[in-house]
Amino acid sequence: MRLALLGAESTGKTQLAGEIAQLWRSQGHAVHAVPEVLRAWCDTHGRTPLVTEQAGIAAEQARQALAAPPGHWVVSDTTPVMTAIYSDLLFGDTSLYPMALEHQRCYDLTLVTGLDLPWVADGLQRDGPHVREPVDSRLRQVLHQGGVPYRVVYGSGSQRLMNARFAIESIAPHAELARAGGRFGSQYRPWGCDKCADPECEHRLFTGRWD
Repeated sequence: MRLALLGAESTGKTQLAGEIAQLWRSQGHAVHAVPEVLRAWCDTHGRTPLVTEQAGIAAEQARQALAAPPGHWVVSDTTPVMTAIYSDLLFGDTSLYPMALEHQRCYDLTLVTGLDLPWVADGLQRDGPHVREPVDSRLRQVLHQGGVPYRVVYGSGSQRLMNARFAIESIAPHAELARAGGRFGSQYRPWGCDKCADPECEHRLFTGRWD
């Protein structure tokens, strides 16, 4: 199983990736967790990358995911798609999209974290709450145009993980679920819509779903 988490800044990707990895490990799976390369890069260099440095960051993000040992499930906290989007929006450079989308198709599942969490400052790689909506909009457009299916996850705290589990079950390949020893849980009802990208509609999908 290969899972990628994408989303605008301060939407809980890192926390959710860690929670999913922990969940899968508790179920007995070997998990290869891929951290966000940009975060480590900014910490090391004490600045944000230049346009000429974006490709290297994207390549390293992909390399770490592809370096998963055989038999390990992969949880990737972002992918080159996000590097390509920021390179586009910040520098007008669209050259990274072909590589990023080709890599994205290596994943079984893509989850996009919604904008319902409050923005929180966290290191040099965050630009501010004003960039979240443009990034989120561009991300959905890129995935749609690239033919990459995805699900959007909302909710705070344990609710976000529960909704992620529901989303994973709704699109996980049957063979992967069989190898996992069954469904995540019989309490999850099938998700009937796989095309709507309307945020208000997405919120309604999860509102009141859980007690």
